[in-house]
Amino acid sequence: MSEKKVMSEKNKNQGMREAVVSRKTGETDITVKINLDGRGQCKIDTGIGFFDHMLNSFGRHGLFDLEVAARGDLAVDCHHTIEDVGIVLGEAIKKALGDKKSITRYGSCLLPMDESLVMCALDLSGRPYLVYDLHFTVERIGYMDTEMVKEFFYAISYAAGMNLHIKQMYGENNHHICEAAFKSFARALSASVKKDDRIEDVLSTKGSL
Repeated sequence: MSEKKVMSEKNKNQGMREAVVSRKTGETDITVKINLDGRGQCKIDTGIGFFDHMLNSFGRHGLFDLEVAARGDLAVDCHHTIEDVGIVLGEAIKKALGDKKSITRYGSCLLPMDESLVMCALDLSGRPYLVYDLHFTVERIGYMDTEMVKEFFYAISYAAGMNLHIKQMYGENNHHICEAAFKSFARALSASVKKDDRIEDVLSTKGSL
């Protein structure tokens, strides 16, 4: 590789917003790595197949490079693993954003998946809040409890410090509703972390986020 190309790659990598966060408790052992300026390359292993599918969808459709390695007390249930992945992923997003300089801050997406339509809107304000309005008609999809979808988004919103709204406009198939929620969240987050050169500091009248 030429010296010029090496320097180009080095400068490109220096601009990447990446973070690695680990968390180990008596219930889970989790490491998350995220690159907000990635290409949607994912390596996910939580031990919960459908949850892996949702995290892959999040990374791929948000164009985030994402690695998640999680070991939890699945002999009990999936609760601790999913909730703690949400906490660690939220912390990783917050860490990767750094000072939030020049980000557009807001993002939204109205995402269709077959018969389902889900809206997600978020603000990387630093003030956590979740408004959640999804309706599932089954207790479990694969080995993932549907009640854990809310717990995941609650955990990620509070750990990342984001105001997060997720609303099901309509839908019948539980798989489609859940996947549309994760994909719409991915697209909304992707929009909110984008940089705009016109924003010289942070997008706030207070001067901080």
